[in-house]
Amino acid sequence: MLISPPLAALSKAAARRAATVAAAARRRLPLVALPGAASLGVPELTSALRRRVRLMPQEDAGRTRGAPLPLPSHGRGFAADVGGSGGVDGGSPELLVVSFYRFADFPDHGALRRPLKELCEELRVSGGIILAPEGINGSICGTPEAVEQVLNFIQSDNRLKGLRMIQSPVTPEDEAIHHGHTSHSPVGAGEDAPFRWDHVRVKLKKEIVTLGDPGVMPTKMVGKYVKPKDWNALISDPDTVVIDVRNMYEIRIGKFKRAVDPCTKSFREFSSWVDDQFELTESESNPSSGNNDNGTGEPSEDLNSSEPKELPRVAMYCTGGIRCEKASSFLLSKGFKEVYHLEGGILKYLEEIPKAESLWEGECFVFDKRVSVEHGLAQGTHKLCYGCKQPVNDEDMESPEWEYGVSCPYCIATKSEEEKERARARQRQFETWGVIGGPDKGRSPKRLEANYAVEEAKQLSSSI
Repeated sequence: MLISPPLAALSKAAARRAATVAAAARRRLPLVALPGAASLGVPELTSALRRRVRLMPQEDAGRTRGAPLPLPSHGRGFAADVGGSGGVDGGSPELLVVSFYRFADFPDHGALRRPLKELCEELRVSGGIILAPEGINGSICGTPEAVEQVLNFIQSDNRLKGLRMIQSPVTPEDEAIHHGHTSHSPVGAGEDAPFRWDHVRVKLKKEIVTLGDPGVMPTKMVGKYVKPKDWNALISDPDTVVIDVRNMYEIRIGKFKRAVDPCTKSFREFSSWVDDQFELTESESNPSSGNNDNGTGEPSEDLNSSEPKELPRVAMYCTGGIRCEKASSFLLSKGFKEVYHLEGGILKYLEEIPKAESLWEGECFVFDKRVSVEHGLAQGTHKLCYGCKQPVNDEDMESPEWEYGVSCPYCIATKSEEEKERARARQRQFETWGVIGGPDKGRSPKRLEANYAVEEAKQLSSSI
């Protein structure tokens, strides 16, 4: 359980929340009617805002225009309080976390950023969302009604309909953070706080998940989706190569039996690992190419074989499905014929498959305050090192290399004394104010609007 802050800290936190609400209110535009907005469950938008998001009257053949898209059923053992009662103090509504993504042809993604951010702030929905020319990726937290309104708003654009979504329960501690009942940071000493209602980030990037290869297009081709109920049979086949597409620090705390660890520090390294692991040449990854020259006028040695290299059947998985979906597109472009990936990722598998039948070992790292989850999406045992954002267990926190908010056994060797002192200073600021840099995060309240405009322009230019 989190320790309750003193009354003085609570009053400061209340003042900060009031200032945040006031700043958000100043940013909002006056509202006018938008046909169909009420039925979508989206706050009415101005004509200028409507132009930015480029909403067009659209409808599906099998669905009445504006009808809300219902959320999927909640995870095992979790029921949302749709009546708005209950919560950590009996007066605050219960919350849920929804992770979602969709690959789509979305060149005008920048137009969605500001209206989406303002909607989340209006509805007190927190989290992080990435917009890119290849689609959308995000994880948000709020009341069921508020989250549903945000998802309906996103899917009002036909290109983003059919979001792949996973819901997770929220712990009482997370609810306290979201509703402002504690000043403790859920993630990263206040800088990345997906469960604080006054903290939502909508970023513009070149990719919704960074592989670094512009030729990979999941909108054109992807591998075959495998339901959690069919996953065990596939990965138990000795002829199947099982690949964990996640990073080393994620795999360190849990993985499927027989899974290969690529030992990558970021998803960007995955393509190089595939080339090295399967000894792929340029010709093999591009069978239509007729150039077999190695630069000396002689055929490349690997091409002397009378038969092309036989690539194995591959089954891949990741946390929620987005990385392995993009990785499957990459492998197909490299000449692999049988490429499978776990639909809904590890989270969907842990939600649906009983522990007694499971081939999962350990816990699953998640990118929010929960840090890790177990079967049934129950809260895991790992905590987060705010110095490097890696998961740590009880044994790690007993180590002399562990210092809360500063370092852990996995990052202490990479940090200089100057970096450690800066981390200690940030931690002291957070313990005093509940946020890095003080109530205004080190900025003048009068400059918040100017900073917001500059940030928006900078992100838009960098994502093009």
